[in-house]
Amino acid sequence: MRRLSSLSIGLVLCAALALPLAAQTGPVSVAPGFDSVAKPSAGIVSPLVEPTLSPGVLLLLELDGKFEKSVAAGGGKAFASWFADDAVTLNNGRPPVMGRAAIAAQAQWDPTNYQLTWTPQGAQMGPSNDMGFTWGHYEGHSKDKNGQPVVISGRYFTVWKKVADGSWKVAMDASADEPPGAGECCTLPKP
Repeated sequence: MRRLSSLSIGLVLCAALALPLAAQTGPVSVAPGFDSVAKPSAGIVSPLVEPTLSPGVLLLLELDGKFEKSVAAGGGKAFASWFADDAVTLNNGRPPVMGRAAIAAQAQWDPTNYQLTWTPQGAQMGPSNDMGFTWGHYEGHSKDKNGQPVVISGRYFTVWKKVADGSWKVAMDASADEPPGAGECCTLPKP
């Protein structure tokens, strides 16, 4: 289980798609490699100047945002409602959970006790436009038995499919713990 706010994706999409850079008021940050917002140096093309998000990718990002908002309000019950009947969840260090009924049986958290949020960082629609995936970063917020905050975080990958009635459902949801920071893992001691 996973995920950060759909507000973040809305802001990114608004900035990238709805607001022409020339119409923005106030100071504008210029990314490294750019002499100005519209004129890249060294041949680098800014994604804000020429967005390349396809309608299929936008649909998947919108679905992911609706999913996150629903879960923030409704907890585990809402989480399970987004899954196809034959869906699978894969969580770090746990066996697969197969089928919406089994997923619902395990997703019993109340949003007042546990808040699961996520931020998508990418999406891809398949060539037939009936299946695709989203991926990103999630966070889970709760409290321990002493009332102290507990935060878990990691990466998620959600596969979406269009079902027979034309609606979109989660076919697979997978998550893994956040990777260790630089220097926290796998360094050999100096002799």
